[in-house]
Amino acid sequence: MNDMGLRSIANLRYYRGGSGQWAWVLHRLSGLGVLLFLMLHILDTSTVYFVPTAYNFFVRLYQNPFFGIAEIGLGAALIYHAVNGLKLAVLDFWPSLWVRHEQAQRLVWVLFTVIFVPTAAIMLIRIINHYLANAPQ
Repeated sequence: MNDMGLRSIANLRYYRGGSGQWAWVLHRLSGLGVLLFLMLHILDTSTVYFVPTAYNFFVRLYQNPFFGIAEIGLGAALIYHAVNGLKLAVLDFWPSLWVRHEQAQRLVWVLFTVIFVPTAAIMLIRIINHYLANAPQ
């Protein structure tokens, strides 16, 4: 990492922004989370050809309730990253709209909430139903 990158990381401790800085941080973190998931997914799915027992292990591992909750977090990251990315694309195509970035960020949170809440509810209901159906009698 060059000296400029180190200074950028060191300067994160000084909070200078508002919703724009938090949007930047959340966009980067959500993107990294999605990237990490994709890399893990490619790795574990590829084991079906090379080490089928490892693939079966991963399938059983992902049936753990922790991973069900993590999938809801992945859904949140995907939705936020997508909606915020659309905001950035619109603002980049029409630079005169940057003066309204605060309102645009509020719209991102409204759209995120409208999309995420029902999605998370459906996912949570399916997780609960799965564990109730497979609970020991």
